Amino acid sequence: MAEISAKLVQELRQKTGAGMMDCKKALKENDADVEKAAEWLRQKGMISAGKKSANVAAEGLVDTHIQPGGRTGVLIEVNCQTDFVARNEDFKALIQNLAEQAANSESVESLLAQPYIKDSSVTVDEFIKQIIAKLGENIQVRRFANFALADSAQGIIDSYIHTGGRVGVLVELGCQNEAVAAHEEFKTLARNIAMQIAACPNVEYISVNEIPVSISEKETEIEMGRDDLANKPQNIKEKIVQGRIEKRLKEMTLLDQPYIRDQSILVEELVKQASSKLGEPVTVSRFTRYILGEGIEKKESNFAEEVAAQMGMK
Repeated sequence: MAEISAKLVQELRQKTGAGMMDCKKALKENDADVEKAAEWLRQKGMISAGKKSANVAAEGLVDTHIQPGGRTGVLIEVNCQTDFVARNEDFKALIQNLAEQAANSESVESLLAQPYIKDSSVTVDEFIKQIIAKLGENIQVRRFANFALADSAQGIIDSYIHTGGRVGVLVELGCQNEAVAAHEEFKTLARNIAMQIAACPNVEYISVNEIPVSISEKETEIEMGRDDLANKPQNIKEKIVQGRIEKRLKEMTLLDQPYIRDQSILVEELVKQASSKLGEPVTVSRFTRYILGEGIEKKESNFAEEVAAQMGMK
């Protein structure tokens, strides 16, 4: 049997949010394979499919920049070490400027190498180092997404920031005519869709048709192995699993969510209603959602010791 190290147990905990002893048992049952252990935990009902890493956080902000006309937009996450710096005006200004500059960047690396939008005598990387020296904390541009409508396309790119910069969404809606793209009904729909996405952390796709077959197959494999179906006849088991899979896939899709402002309709119906009012088809083309610090393990430390260290007392 492979050795079950504390590091492996911690990795599985970060991945699933399950308890330490459950993680250790899962790793023992699956020869220290983290992926198989995560599936085993789901089969045993110890975690849910939509469970994210528990209590994983990093400080900083998620912000957006939408260029005038709504044809280009950026969603960006920049991390720092404390909430105190995240509230600093210099830090906020930096993020807003980086969001604007990232509209013309292909990657974090290329963004850092560019002349800074507010001071071309230094690169973005050099300017960030100046802010680090000023604020006394490490600052990192973690990720960004930039959307731009194709030259011949009509539509809008909009965004939504929730809970003071801890959740952000960038969304693109498409239509056929420029007049519709400029209509308030269309703009309102884009904003409401962005808010919907922010409120649905398990949503990853626009519709069920977008979900890769491999995901459906993996979900089926997991459900078929659940303990509560072990003694069911095969035909009954297959029907139960089919129902569970259909429900699970819909939980992952935007159009199948109850609309947050009117739970009696789905988002798909909301889009259809808007299409009817505007007189042409409206589509949700794509979206990206960032949750601040998602997937980053935040180092726990003693605040008193931190202060003492910074003052040179230790």
